[in-house]
Amino acid sequence: MSVAALSDKDKHDIRLAAGIGADFLAVSFVRSAEDMHLARRLLREAGGGAALVAKIERADAIPVLGEIIAASDVVMVARGDLGVEIGYAELPGLQKKIIREAVRGNRAVITATQMLQSMVHAPIPTRAEVLDVANAVIDGTDAVMLSEESAAGEHPDKAVAALRDICLAAEHQFESKSDFTTAGPQLDRTDQAIALAAMVLAGEVDVRGIVALTESGATAQWLSRYRSAIPIYALSPFPEARRRMLLLRDVQPVAFSHEGQNSAATARAAVQQLFAQGLLAEGDRVILTHGDRVGLGGGTNTLKLLAVGTGGMVESLRDL
Repeated sequence: MSVAALSDKDKHDIRLAAGIGADFLAVSFVRSAEDMHLARRLLREAGGGAALVAKIERADAIPVLGEIIAASDVVMVARGDLGVEIGYAELPGLQKKIIREAVRGNRAVITATQMLQSMVHAPIPTRAEVLDVANAVIDGTDAVMLSEESAAGEHPDKAVAALRDICLAAEHQFESKSDFTTAGPQLDRTDQAIALAAMVLAGEVDVRGIVALTESGATAQWLSRYRSAIPIYALSPFPEARRRMLLLRDVQPVAFSHEGQNSAATARAAVQQLFAQGLLAEGDRVILTHGDRVGLGGGTNTLKLLAVGTGGMVESLRDL
């Protein structure tokens, strides 16, 4: 295929997406990092702040996959057109490669196309489809996506329910200690180092979850790159950041305002709010990450191990 990644209509749609405040913008038939740079420039010039999704569906994108991943915010394994270009026999291994490289590059990844194709007409999926979805989850995908099944199928509600059930069942197979897997990138950022330390600690100490105080969602994204069974509660005051974090594996965004509070008071308030929402209980232990300067984006530099006391109050830990 020799057509350009961005047609005139695509450029019009980018301006439209900016105007309506889209959270994500997917670019089809990406061939190079330059395609993503162009889309981002056009989007920003139009006033849009959406995260960019690179749809990997062309054979000539594979040799420059790393560059495309680095130029994107999210990567999609678009298996329909990709399978046509490279052949069905090569597709499973390539899907695993794309997922693996996206996770290593700290990018969210979506697996899409014909996940539950039989459910366009049938009310239940085939066993092969169940295994396909579960394997994508086990491989590390952040999200799976339906297309024809929900857009034009006879059982859209059943297809969505089946997809959710399969994902949850696959996730339940993980054990926090034995299945901990590092993402493997070079540690060149403080928040990345804090995320790795938090996940290592979570694998060794019995904790209910990781509480990440985050402005943009960057810390939550780093945490989600390390596969574990530990839930990540990402607390942010910004609706846009919380909506984007919904795509991240293991992350549950929570609305939380810390205006006018110092770091210690913010930590107490965060734990108490999660307790009030039923996400934490008395006696639970949690790992909390935050920055010394509350409200500063990209400033996560602190990790604490805390206990939930009576009424959700924070207690210090004298021993493990």
